[in-house]
This record gives sequence, C-alpha cells and structure tokens, in this order.
Amino acid sequence: MIRYFTAGESHGPALTAIVEGLPAGVGITQNDIDSQLLRRQQGYGRGGRMIIESDKAEVLSGIRFGKSIGSPITLMIRNRDWENWTTTMARFEEPAEEIAKISIPRPGHADLAGRIKYGFNDIRPVIERSSARETAARVAAGSLSRVFLKALGIEIGSYVSAIGSAAEPAINPAVEELLVNGAESLALEADRSSVRMLNRSAETGAIAAIDAVKKQGDTLGGIIEIFITGVPMGLGTYVQHDRRLDAMLVSALMSIQAIKGAEIGHAFENSRKPGSQVHDEFFLSESTGIERKTNQAGGLEGSMSSGQTIHLRAAMKPISSLVTPLHSFDLETMKPTLSRFERSDTCAVPAAGVVAEAVVAPVIANALLEKFGGDHFTEIKSRLETYRDHLYRTFKT
Repeated sequence: MIRYFTAGESHGPALTAIVEGLPAGVGITQNDIDSQLLRRQQGYGRGGRMIIESDKAEVLSGIRFGKSIGSPITLMIRNRDWENWTTTMARFEEPAEEIAKISIPRPGHADLAGRIKYGFNDIRPVIERSSARETAARVAAGSLSRVFLKALGIEIGSYVSAIGSAAEPAINPAVEELLVNGAESLALEADRSSVRMLNRSAETGAIAAIDAVKKQGDTLGGIIEIFITGVPMGLGTYVQHDRRLDAMLVSALMSIQAIKGAEIGHAFENSRKPGSQVHDEFFLSESTGIERKTNQAGGLEGSMSSGQTIHLRAAMKPISSLVTPLHSFDLETMKPTLSRFERSDTCAVPAAGVVAEAVVAPVIANALLEKFGGDHFTEIKSRLETYRDHLYRTFKT
C-alpha cells in the first residue's frame, strides 16, 4: 500500500517527502512532478512567497531510467527563501544576536494551541510546520499516485466553484461536457482561469472580491469541486469502518490546511430533499447495460465506488493571517493586543484545489491496490482490465 510522509519547515532549507509502496514499473518523468508543483504556485491572490519560490523536486531515490523500482521514493524541494532565514531557523548553533520571539497568537491559526501543546516559549516553530507551505511536498508526493492512476485510465481534476460570495451557477453544463474526456480535461480548462473558475462571470466577480478584501487587509476562502473519473465499481468496502472509501477521501481533504468542511457530491443540499429526489435510479440499456441519469451520490454508494464519476467538495476558510489585525493577547505579558501579520496570501483557494487533487490520489490508488494487489504495474493493469471486462460482460447479459 502507498503511504507518504513529509518533513521540513516553511523557512527551512527544504521540504522532503518519502513515498513508499508505489508499485514497480510506473513510468515517471520529472515534468510529471514539477508541472503539479507549478500549478500549486498559481492563482490570483497569492502572496510574495510565490514570487520568491520556483518549486522543483529533486528525486533522490526510488526511480531508475524513468520508472519506479518499488523502493521508497525520496523527493526534496529546496526553499529558495532559506538564505534569508539561516539565523532565525538555525538548526544547531545558537545565533549571535537575539532572535525576537513571537508571543502574539493569530486567531484561527495553530499558533496558540501549538505553542501550549509542545511547550514552546516562542510561536515560531508552530508557524513553520503548520504553514501551508508543507503542501508543496504533498503535491509532489501525490503526483506519483496520479501518474500511476492515469496510466490505468483514472484521472483527477478540480475547479473552484466559489470564492467569497462570487459563485458559479448551481448547474454548469460545461462540467459534464469536460468530464466526458476525463477529469484532467476539466482541470486544464480550470487552469486557464487565474482563479480556476469555469464561468467567466463568476471569475470576474471573484477577482473583484479578492481585490476588494486585499485593500481592506482581509482574506477570502471558497469552495473546491474535485472529480475522479475512470474509477471502476467496487473499490472500498462497507465491511469495516477504517476501510470505507468515502471516509478516507473526506479524511484526506480535511487534512489540508484551512479546509474546514468536505462532502461527497452535494451532500448537505441533498439532506434537505426527499429520497425520491436524491437517489440515483438504475436504467437498463442495450448499448451500455446499466445507465443512470443522475449522480447525486457523488460516485460512492455504501462506502464503495459506484462506477460513476466521484465528486467531492471542500470548503476552505479565509486564511488566518490578516494585514488588518484582529483582537488577540500577548502570552508574555498576558495583556490584550492586536494580532500580528505573518507574510501570507489574500486568497489561496485556486492552489488548494491542486492540493486536493494530490491528496486524494493515494487514497484511490490504495483502494485499487487493495482490490487487485500486485507489485508491478503490468500485473496490476492486467488484473484491472480483466475486472473491467468482467463488469462489461456482466451488465451486457
């Protein structure tokens, strides 16, 4: 099974990731990884850090002659800004000059709970590891599972449906049209927009909203729509709570910094409707076997993939570091004061969509490996093709 770990601080020398369990024989190029890192750095409303960094991954192990060899893959992304932080983030030596401690926590961030939990006398260590800069390592790690899945006909893509009050129409025919060619087609179209929206009117509104809050020293969140196409019926299981595919997908999304809600399809909207308007009916067809006219379940039924497109939604809160300060207090003096500002973005929803694509990739890859097993790509592909053929023949009779 695929698992990965990340390490590194926001202003340390580098971020690293170790990916274990990727089968041997998966063809991987440098661009497969770096192109995803570049996508993560884009988006209207990003801060100055994205001007400094130009993320590229150095592959230190696990790939030979452009193919995975079954051993752990080590990735490293150097932080170009490290040269400005060598004193503040020194690893061993005590700095010659006094380093100012951070004692004022930002509301909405990990600052206060992190300092108390780990017994620090300075919030800086909390800021460094809780920062969303860590997601660069996760995007690099997730790109390996994406390549594996795509080679098996499974694609992942996303777009942004809302930033602040600027929202796409509830029904956008362009989504279904793009998904016919796979989820990556949808993602490529979304990437044409600086806010990763498909509707141009909503895009204009989102850009205006970001400009407005930036002038006010404020921030904006939004909603991300994630789609996974080509997933065969029957991945995941209902037999044990920790193997439920829907739970693992939502868990992956909720692990992203600033994501405060996740749902499968339009789950909360569906909860207000009667069952006759929610459940996806079966229809028999001579050409395709089984057809469904709707996908209200978001491609998951009974915690398993239904064979339809998997549709997930994630809600990102506004970023916690505001230029215009909120009320806080000083941990050193225990007196009220205004919160401090740590260099940040005005809006990072477009980038969060790329991160969401990355974190769900290993979940789907593991559900597939659990179903079909195998240590080499060719045997896994052969087993999947046999299964797909079996499904086709079953529903054609």
